Amino acid sequence: MATFEPAYRRLLESGEFERRVSQAYQHLSICDVCAWECPVDRRAGRLGVCRTGLRAKLSSYGAHLGEEDPLRGWRGSGTIFFTRCNLRCQYCQNHDISQTDVGDEVEPEGLAAIMLELQAAGCHNINFVSPSHVVPQIMAGVYIAAQAGLRLPLVYNTGGYDSLAMLHLLDGVIDIYMPDMKYGDAQIARQYSKIRNYPQVNQAALREMHRQVGDLQIDERGVAQRGLLVRHLVLPNGLAGTAQIVGFLAEEISPHTYLNLMDQYRPDYRVHLIPELNRRLTSQEYAQAVEMAHAAGLHRLDERNHFIWFPR
Repeated sequence: MATFEPAYRRLLESGEFERRVSQAYQHLSICDVCAWECPVDRRAGRLGVCRTGLRAKLSSYGAHLGEEDPLRGWRGSGTIFFTRCNLRCQYCQNHDISQTDVGDEVEPEGLAAIMLELQAAGCHNINFVSPSHVVPQIMAGVYIAAQAGLRLPLVYNTGGYDSLAMLHLLDGVIDIYMPDMKYGDAQIARQYSKIRNYPQVNQAALREMHRQVGDLQIDERGVAQRGLLVRHLVLPNGLAGTAQIVGFLAEEISPHTYLNLMDQYRPDYRVHLIPELNRRLTSQEYAQAVEMAHAAGLHRLDERNHFIWFPR
């Protein structure tokens, strides 16, 4: 088995990584770190939509076995959960993490120590969850950890509302991009996640991610090493725009895109105020989503068992 070398090791050895970290931090001064482009001075403690200043805030970290099989393997994905997500999904199933102020602020040195701890625990990768608003801090942490011997693939696990400027700085740093494609319609995205121009921003980000890393590559052990893995949460009543999303992936990204069509939607958070989302997904709705993906030409669908609620 060939020895895997994560992309960021080459940047570290060339000296380019340090320059990238410095560039990323400059974006905090008039913040355009995520697609909101607020533009506040986070280095001076000003807060924008993400409510995050100079330091990233973590809710938890650890070996996570709930991810897709190519990520979790048999030892788990080394998952680091950031708080204060830059989305405002009204049905968020992690709202206790993403929409609250729980957790602890961490310096880059502390973030680096966590990565090295997860590596020592045997995790297959380092998985940054909700990273879009803290890219500079992540890059600084990875730079420190890489100097101390970090050698695991890095997973960028994002809601998909990402800045192209940050993605360009991450070129050669991130090995595996795992974006959500939440919506095919901008008005629906504004209504249910309080964000503007989501499909336009999201699709541009997907194009850039795929340009950098290509289709998902899985080694002989079944563990992902590099590439793009897309998640799409199927919503009741077709509100996620699944047909548009699978069509875009097949036609403009790659028919070999690894796609997890997720069926675990359940009414949560503020959904009691949104009648059209205030129920579980049905087996028929999920089956239709799978049929749409196949009809579009996508053939690499995540194969985990899906458990669907059957309405009486």
